[in-house]
Amino acid sequence: MTLSLRSRLLLWLMVPLAPFVIATALTAYDAARHTADYLQDGTLLSSARTIIEDVQWIDGRLAVAVQPAALEIFESPSQDRVFYKVIAQDGRLLAGSNDLAVPPEGKGRPFFFDCHFDGMPIRAVVYSRQLFNDGKSDTVTVVVGKTQGSRQAMLDRMWRPLLLCECLMLFLVAALVPLGLAVELKPLMQLKNDVAGREPMQLEPMHAVGLPRELQPIVDAINQCIAQLKLHSETQRQFVADAAHQLCTPLALLDTQIQYAVRICEGAACADALNGARRSTGKMKTMTHQLLLLAQAESAPQRSDTQTDLAAVVASVLSELVVAAQARDIDLGAECDDHMYVTGDAPIFAALIANLVDNAIRYTQRGGRVTASVNREDAWVVLRVIDNGPGIAAELLAHVFERFRRGATLVEGSGLGLSIVRKIAQRHGGSVVLGSGSDGRGLTVTVKLPAWAEREYRDETAAG
Repeated sequence: MTLSLRSRLLLWLMVPLAPFVIATALTAYDAARHTADYLQDGTLLSSARTIIEDVQWIDGRLAVAVQPAALEIFESPSQDRVFYKVIAQDGRLLAGSNDLAVPPEGKGRPFFFDCHFDGMPIRAVVYSRQLFNDGKSDTVTVVVGKTQGSRQAMLDRMWRPLLLCECLMLFLVAALVPLGLAVELKPLMQLKNDVAGREPMQLEPMHAVGLPRELQPIVDAINQCIAQLKLHSETQRQFVADAAHQLCTPLALLDTQIQYAVRICEGAACADALNGARRSTGKMKTMTHQLLLLAQAESAPQRSDTQTDLAAVVASVLSELVVAAQARDIDLGAECDDHMYVTGDAPIFAALIANLVDNAIRYTQRGGRVTASVNREDAWVVLRVIDNGPGIAAELLAHVFERFRRGATLVEGSGLGLSIVRKIAQRHGGSVVLGSGSDGRGLTVTVKLPAWAEREYRDETAAG
C-alpha cells in the first residue's frame, strides 16, 4: 500500500521526534529524581544534626531532649511520617524508636540508606558524633528516617509538566502537519481540479498562481507539453480544413463535367457509368463538407459573446430542407417557443440542426414524420428532433457518435453527422442524448444547451 504525502511527511517527522521526546523525558525524570533525592537527603541530615546538637551531659550521663524544630522541617502537604533514634556508644537508647535499624556503615561520616519500618518504605540517614565531658568521651549515633510521600510529590511536580509539554508537542506535530499540508497543498488540489475539469480539446496553459516555487517548474513543463499538443492539434485541424476546402472546388468541377458528359454521351452503359461516378462524387462532396464542419466545430471558441435565437435558426434550416422532405413525402414540422436564446454563433448551430434534420429525413421511411422542437427547461434551451423512422438498434447506440459510424448501411451517409452534433454541443457547454420516438418508434435526439444569461455574461466581462 502506497502512503500519502501527508502520511510520509508525518512519518519522517515522528520517527526521529518520538525517540528524542522519550530520551528527553527519561533524562528529565532522572534529573528530577536526583534533585528530589538531594533535597530529601539534605533535610534528613539537617534534622539529624539538629537532634545531635540537643544531646547533653547531665550528671555524667548523656541525655537528650529533642526539640520540635528538628522534626518540623519535614512538614509538607504529603504528611510524611518521621522516625528517629538516638543511641549512645554502649547501645543505650537515649530517645526515639528502638526498632529503627542502624546500619554498620553509619559509624563514620553521614550515611543514607533505604529500609522498611513499621511496614513502610522509608529513606533514612545515620549520623554519628563524639561528645566530650571532663576528660570522658562518648559517641552518639542519630538515625532519622521519613516516608517517601513528599519526595514523590516533589518528583511529580518537577517531571510531569515537562512530560506533558513534550506529549503536547507530539500531538501538535501530528495535528498541525496534516493541517499545514492541507493548506499548502490547496493550490495543487485546485490545479488538479483544473486539469480534471477540462474538455478534451481545451488546450489552454495552467496557471501557477499560489503554487510553491518547487512546483512551478512542474507546471511550466506541463504548459510546454500543452503548448506542443495545442500546436499539433491546430496543425492537424488546419490540415483537415485546408484539405477539405481544396477538395471542394475540383469535386464541384468534376460533378459539373460528369453532368455534361451524361447529357452528351450515347448508350445506356455509358450513362449508367457516368451516373455512378456522379453519385460517388456527390458522396465525396458531402463528406468533404462534413469534414469542414467537424474542423470548424472543433476549433470553435468555447466562450462567445454572441446571442443566437435557436428557434429562428431552426426555422431557417427547416425552410432549406423542406424540398428534400417533400421529395420523400415526409411531414416536416416545427414546434418552437419564441426567443430561445443561447450563446454561440448562428452558423455553427445551423450546422448542428441541419445534420440532425437531414439525418432524420434520410433515415425515415416515405410518408413519415419529422418534427423539430425548441423550448426552455430551467437554465437550458432544449432542442429535440423527433422522427418515426426505424430508429437505431440498442447495440449501436453507444457507438453512433463515433466518426464514420453509421446507424444503417442502406442509406447513404458519411457517418460524421452525429459526431459533429456532439462536438458542437460539447464546445458550447451542452450535451446530446438519444432516445426513442414519442410513440415508441423512431428516434428522438435531445440537445441541451445553456440558455443565454446576459447578466452573468456582463458580470464576467466586467470582472475580466
